[in-house]
Amino acid sequence: MKPFSLKGWSDEDLRDPFPVFARHLAAGPVQFADGTCYVFGHDAAVETLTSAAFGRRSPSGGGSPVSVTSALRTLVENWLVFLDPPRHTELRSVLNREFSPSVVTDLRPRIAEIAQTLLTDLPITFDLVEKFSAPLPILVISELLGVPREDSGWLRDRAVDLQEASSVRAAANPDAHAIADRAAHELRDYFLALVQRRRSEPDGDLVSLMVSAQTRGEPLSSDEIVGTCVHLMTAGHETTTNVLSKSVLALASRPEARAELRDGVTPAAVEELVRFDPPVQAVGRWAHQDAVVAGVEVPAGTRVMVMLGAANRDPARFAAPDTLDLRRAGGRNTGFGLGIHYCLGATLARAELEIGLGLLLQALGEYTVDSVKFPHDIVFHGPHSVVVTRG
Repeated sequence: MKPFSLKGWSDEDLRDPFPVFARHLAAGPVQFADGTCYVFGHDAAVETLTSAAFGRRSPSGGGSPVSVTSALRTLVENWLVFLDPPRHTELRSVLNREFSPSVVTDLRPRIAEIAQTLLTDLPITFDLVEKFSAPLPILVISELLGVPREDSGWLRDRAVDLQEASSVRAAANPDAHAIADRAAHELRDYFLALVQRRRSEPDGDLVSLMVSAQTRGEPLSSDEIVGTCVHLMTAGHETTTNVLSKSVLALASRPEARAELRDGVTPAAVEELVRFDPPVQAVGRWAHQDAVVAGVEVPAGTRVMVMLGAANRDPARFAAPDTLDLRRAGGRNTGFGLGIHYCLGATLARAELEIGLGLLLQALGEYTVDSVKFPHDIVFHGPHSVVVTRG
């Protein structure tokens, strides 16, 4: 078996990476390849993600999984997901109040309204990602940020372009850096203008919240506010887009599971769909000190990649892990991460999936999948096109 790598995946393996994960997991929960430590086992993943011995930034500085240019660096250096304490703690405390369960509960009727609007007058055959999986979460996060609805499509395109700078995609596309850098410039200008408007015209949205926090003396720079806006716009829709699309793919070949969801998508079903095929298959960490994970020594300064998809299919943690069991009882999975970097918008994403997927399945009926296309990226893992025909 050749050493594991995030690059060089075939189209077939990208569509179903779990046999690859299973082979490597069987060889051991923690393995080294080309100087990187890969964590495949569930318990080892939990240990790594919750231990203070591991952080997002490398000891030598940086830590973003993107190949950054100057404009992009200004954005990603201020993304919550790439910060360590104490800055991470300070920024997250400002944002937590707007992603609380009570706020999400109040949003549920609006999520349903947006979903119903998107599902009205769908053609018989259509691209699921274009028509529903991407627009639903980006319209929801746009409202939270105070972004006009008519700008949401443009923002989605810019967010997709930003992902071209990921280390995996950049290796396959010589134009990746230019595409991402242009998107970074445009997004920075867009949100700087929005921040300026909210200084004089607060509107109760997330941008207004961050501007008011800055006015009250909390240490939030304009670059941090803009970077957070772009991060929320990107992370706030891409994960839900991926799970919505991959749930439809998983259910297409499982009529019994579809039948279970006919009367609605339960919270347990959402957890299982996220476990079964998470929206992000890997997250990066750096060892800030010498550590031992699953009996394997990980020296300080080592780059660590926690393979969330592999951990979610670990037979030592989940019985029959390759079976989609929508009534699976309990069991913490790693689909939204763990530890201090646990997904800020996980409660919102769950609500979007519960409501949006339920309404979508009603609209699709006994659907068929005509074609699927995945980008060459095993990290930010989700199809960019799923053509379906409604039944």
